[in-house]
Amino acid sequence: MKIENPNPIQWHFAARAEQLQASFIREILKITQRPEIISFAGGLPSPATFPVEEMKVAFDKILSTQGKVALQYGPTDGYGPLREWVADSLSLASAKILPEQVLMTSGSQQALDLLGKVLIDEGSRVLVETPSYLGALQAFSVYRPEFVSVATDDHGLVPESVATVAQGARLLYALPNFQNPTGRTLSLARRLELVETCAKFGLPLIEDDPYGALSYKGEPLPKMLTMNPDGVIYMGSFSKVLTPGIRLGYVVAPLPLIRRLELAKQAADLHTSQLTQMVVHEVIKEGFLTDHIPTIRTLYGNQCQVMLDAMTEFFPTSVSWTRPEGGMFIWVTLPKHINALHLLDEALAEKVAFVPGAPFYANAPEPNTFRLSFVTVPPEKIRQGIATLGKLILAKN
Repeated sequence: MKIENPNPIQWHFAARAEQLQASFIREILKITQRPEIISFAGGLPSPATFPVEEMKVAFDKILSTQGKVALQYGPTDGYGPLREWVADSLSLASAKILPEQVLMTSGSQQALDLLGKVLIDEGSRVLVETPSYLGALQAFSVYRPEFVSVATDDHGLVPESVATVAQGARLLYALPNFQNPTGRTLSLARRLELVETCAKFGLPLIEDDPYGALSYKGEPLPKMLTMNPDGVIYMGSFSKVLTPGIRLGYVVAPLPLIRRLELAKQAADLHTSQLTQMVVHEVIKEGFLTDHIPTIRTLYGNQCQVMLDAMTEFFPTSVSWTRPEGGMFIWVTLPKHINALHLLDEALAEKVAFVPGAPFYANAPEPNTFRLSFVTVPPEKIRQGIATLGKLILAKN
């Protein structure tokens, strides 16, 4: 029976719930679902790279031969063979990674949340790049830290700027390879200096590396994890090299921290899908990624060049932008008097979308910046969309 005339519920939300904010990118994606929109907004991998047939074969095999195991609850830390694969793929002769140091997660976004839950108290000082990955800022902000912005330039994060604010900080979060949102890459010399600086201050360094395999020129620079396995927390994902729909990532950390993260994950979701982990291992265990990743690099590299060429042709000289050597993003800086949010309104009216840069800043946002993603847009549409943006920018000069 239904209760007659119930009193309205008086909702009392937790203080942390007041910190929750909608992702600006996810909100824009609602608009860009319309087929007539040329969208440079989403950081979505190209569906053309998804190994549909290989995944289908692997699902059939796992369900046919190990179905009762795959459909059962699994261990919190993850499927053993897949953890071994991750550890082996990251290990060097000088830096051995143990499977026990690997925790499988439901996408790398969960890894960010778990790290925030375990490492951040209210008011903790958290160092982030300027600008930084919006998803990390969202995940950490729930735990109410004090964000401290660390300087960056065309060569990525500036290690000297870390030394001035490292004392007493809980962690430094960095994306060294083809950073989201700027596409910049941290040089080898700066990686070494950054790892040494963090070690000097006993500062945990989070190395988020979802794009590292997507170097247009081949092998990326060495991982900071291998420079100091005891002080670097490494995050990886299968979203950009297989498919994001499987929601499978991992975090690699020293054993005392990985155990805390495992306990936090137990409270969150018990474990990541056993079926998904077994299928992914089945697909990659014989070296599939060795042949698959170069096809992604070629596709993304070609489309990046199309966009860069179009920007040179259609954007005024008062505009500057990054020239990534991998990954999925280009960062644009407009003249100071142009607000990218206002430009977006005009662009959407012309059926073109991008992401304004302000949400990527933890502090002191720069409203004359924006991010472009080129991987899901065909070359002819890239040129059309960039030409439209160039026309709109010229009208504001």
